[in-house]
Amino acid sequence: MCGIIGVLANRPAAPIIMAALGRLEYRGYDSAGMVSVHKGSMDRRRASGKLSSLAALLEQQPLMGSSGIGHTRWATHGLPNEANAHPHRAGPVAVVHNGIIENYLDLRAELTAEGWGFSSETDSEVIATLCASMLRRGLAHEDAAAATIARLKGAYALCLMFEGVDNLMICARRGSPLVIGYGDGEAFVGSDAIALAPLTDRIAYLDEGDWAVITRNSVRIHDAEGSIVTRDVNTVSLETMIADKGQHRHFMAKEIHEQPTVAARALGFWISRSDQTVDCAAKALDWAAIPRLTIIACGTAYLAGHVAKTWFEQLAKLPVEIDIASEFRYREPPLPKGGVTLVVSQSGETADTLAALRYAKSCGQQTLALVNVSSSTIAREADISMPIHAGPEIGVASTKAFSAQLICFAALAILVAKQRGTIDRAEELRLIGLLSTVPRILAEAIALEPALASLASDIADAKDVLFLGRGQMHAMALEGALKLKEITYIHAEGYAAGELKHGPIALVDEAMPVIALAPHDALFEKMSSNLREVMARKGRVALLSDPAGIAQLGQDAWRSVTLPQTDPFIAPFTYAVAIQLIAYHTALAKGTDVDQPRNLAKSVTVE
Repeated sequence: MCGIIGVLANRPAAPIIMAALGRLEYRGYDSAGMVSVHKGSMDRRRASGKLSSLAALLEQQPLMGSSGIGHTRWATHGLPNEANAHPHRAGPVAVVHNGIIENYLDLRAELTAEGWGFSSETDSEVIATLCASMLRRGLAHEDAAAATIARLKGAYALCLMFEGVDNLMICARRGSPLVIGYGDGEAFVGSDAIALAPLTDRIAYLDEGDWAVITRNSVRIHDAEGSIVTRDVNTVSLETMIADKGQHRHFMAKEIHEQPTVAARALGFWISRSDQTVDCAAKALDWAAIPRLTIIACGTAYLAGHVAKTWFEQLAKLPVEIDIASEFRYREPPLPKGGVTLVVSQSGETADTLAALRYAKSCGQQTLALVNVSSSTIAREADISMPIHAGPEIGVASTKAFSAQLICFAALAILVAKQRGTIDRAEELRLIGLLSTVPRILAEAIALEPALASLASDIADAKDVLFLGRGQMHAMALEGALKLKEITYIHAEGYAAGELKHGPIALVDEAMPVIALAPHDALFEKMSSNLREVMARKGRVALLSDPAGIAQLGQDAWRSVTLPQTDPFIAPFTYAVAIQLIAYHTALAKGTDVDQPRNLAKSVTVE
C-alpha cells in the first residue's frame, strides 16, 4: 500500500517526512515525493525509484518550512515515473492519496471543460484540481475540501495542503486507513501508526467516512454526514506501533480492513487506465490457441481458483481443470499439448504447489504463477510470474491475499475472453468498470461488521456449521467453512446447495446453523428452494443476501444480513468479506488465537 505522512511541526518538516516515509518502505513503492509550505509559498520535490533518489534530490534542492505532506507511491494509475508521483498539485492545492477514485474520468472531463489541465495519468491529480476549482469559485479552504470530498466516489485516504497556509491540513478516509498523531504544539497524519512512531504516542484513528481539519493545536473531525464527532485518542507504545495492528486487536482484523486498499493497488497493476484494458505479462500468450487451463493451488488459494474457473469458463469459454497441489502430480494427469498451468501461492514457497509446477513444466506446459512474494521460488521457476500485490499478510488465515487473488483472476479472465473473441469491446469495458468498483464494494461490506459480529455471536456455541451456495457461491461456501474451521475450531462444511438432499440434509437439526450465501442472481430461486428444505426441517438458516434476496426470503430465515447489491461478476468480493468477518468474530467469542491458530503455519514449505 502507498504511504502517507502529513506534518505540522515547529521544526523543519522535510527530515521528519523523509524519516516517516522510510518507516513505510516495507509497504513497497515505486516513487516518492513531498510538498512543503514556507513563507507563503508551496514547493514540491518528487523522484521515481527508491527514497534514496528523493533524498539525493533534496540535498541538491532542499525544502524549507515546518509543514508538509509526503508520499510513497505504488502505482495504481499510470506509470511509476516522476510525473505520476505524489504529491499532486493544481494551483494552490497539493494532495497525497491512497486508493482509487472511481469517477475520476467524469471529474476530469468536467474540469477539462472548465479549462483545467492535467500533467499526470493518475486519478489522484483530479482531487487537487477539483479542490482548486472549488477555491476559484470563492469557497474557503475547509469548504472547498469538504465539497471536493463529497464528489469523490471510491476508496481513498487523502491529505490536502494549501499554498499560503502553513498551519492547515485536511484529510479524509473511506476504505483506506488514516491515523492522526497529537504532538506538543504539533500535529501529524499517517497511513498507519508506524509512520508516526517516534513523533508522538497519542494516536486517533479515523472511522470510515471521517474527514478532519487539522492545525498544530487543534483537530476537528467530521463524520460521513458532516457532523462534528470525537474519536478516542489512545496512548500507544512504540512497540505496539511497530507491531502495526493499528486500532485492531489482531492482524487478521487489520488485513480484512486493508482489502479496499489492496484491491485498489492490484487493479492499478492489472488495469491500464489510459485505454481501459487488462495489461499483464500473461497477455504475451496466444490464449485463442490454448486448449485448456489447469489451476493448481492449496487451501484458500485453491478456493480462489474455483471462483476463477467460473469466470474463465463463462466469460472466455476456456476449459479449466482445478486441482489440489498435494494430489495433482501423484495422479500423473495427462496435460494437453499447448496447455497452460497456473499455480497460485501466497508465499510462493508452498512445497506441494512448487512440486506441481515442476511436474507441469516436465510435461511441456507453459506455466504461470500468481504469487504475493515476487522473489519466491515459485515466482522464479514459472515461465511467467504475476504478483498479486497484497502486501505482507501476517495472519495465518488468508484474507486480503484471497481478495487480491480474485482481482487478478477476474482481470486475467477478461483478458483471455477478449483474446478468444468471446466478449466484445463494450463488454470488456463494462467488466473492467465493475472491477474498478471493487474497492468501494469491499468498504461497504466491511461497514456491515456489527451485523456480522452479531450473527457470529449466535453461532459461537455451535458444534457444526453448514455453508451453502450455488454457482460461484459454492466456492465461497467452501471458503467460509475453511475460515471458520481454521480459526474457531468449529467443525464446518461447505456444500453446493443442490447437493444438500443427496446426503448432508441428514445433518440438519435445530442446533445446526446453516449459513446461506445467496445473492439474488439467476440461481436464487433454486437456492431458495434448497433453503426451504432446510427450514422445513427446523434448520437455523442464516441468510446472507442483497436487498432483493432479503425481501424475498429474509422473513423466513433464522437470521439475515443484508449485503450490498452488486453485479454477479463481482459478488464474490462482497461475500468474501462477510465470511471472513463471521469467522473472525466467532473466534473472538470463543477466545481462540486468531492470528496463530493451533497446528497451522502461514507458509507450508514441507509436503
